[in-house]
Amino acid sequence: MKKPKETLVKVDINKPGNEQPTPLHNRWHPDIPPVGTAEVDQMYRIECIVVDKSGAPALPGDLLVVEISNIGALEGSEWGYCGIFDRENGGGFLTDHFPNACKASSGRQGTAGGKAVWDFEGIYCSSRHIPGVRFAGIIHPGLIGTAPSHELLEIWNKRETQLVEEGDKAITLGGILHSRPLALLPEPEGALLGSLTREHPDWERIAKSGSRTIPPRENGGNCDIKNLT
Repeated sequence: MKKPKETLVKVDINKPGNEQPTPLHNRWHPDIPPVGTAEVDQMYRIECIVVDKSGAPALPGDLLVVEISNIGALEGSEWGYCGIFDRENGGGFLTDHFPNACKASSGRQGTAGGKAVWDFEGIYCSSRHIPGVRFAGIIHPGLIGTAPSHELLEIWNKRETQLVEEGDKAITLGGILHSRPLALLPEPEGALLGSLTREHPDWERIAKSGSRTIPPRENGGNCDIKNLT
């Protein structure tokens, strides 16, 4: 097996998203520039746009295959947490049963009951908050996908706007399991657009139309699916 040649995207968990060593993005938009490239058959850390053997970039319509060789915690930060969160703090599958758990405070994640911190040791994790429990973690890839075309982006925004306008009257699971917004529409506040700063003439246009990364879509996106492992 080939060893990774380099880390294409570096992160520092002690810094906010807009101060990362590699410019990050938290929106889907075709006009956000890439931060790195990779060659066919090259092993690397973190996903990004891929180029073929002739050096040409991947284009809309190309079949893109990325093999995930390993997923793990960031070295030196082998921990995580789980919790039952209040509706105002993101909700979850148990929100209807515990509607007042873990409220947010001053824009930060709540620290009320229902929250546990887990320490990772290899593939196993345990928590000082839940004594006697130790299990093997099945880690999912999280957010991985390809940039949409302008046409696909327009389809997403039109489709999700309709969901918001119809609300819980929509003929979807939202009418039955309406514990959180059915869609989060484009929102410039908090938008990270890679190397594009707020001073860039296209920043506002992209921030106002870039799709949020929370739901998975035709491009992949949010893949919180442990079965992929």
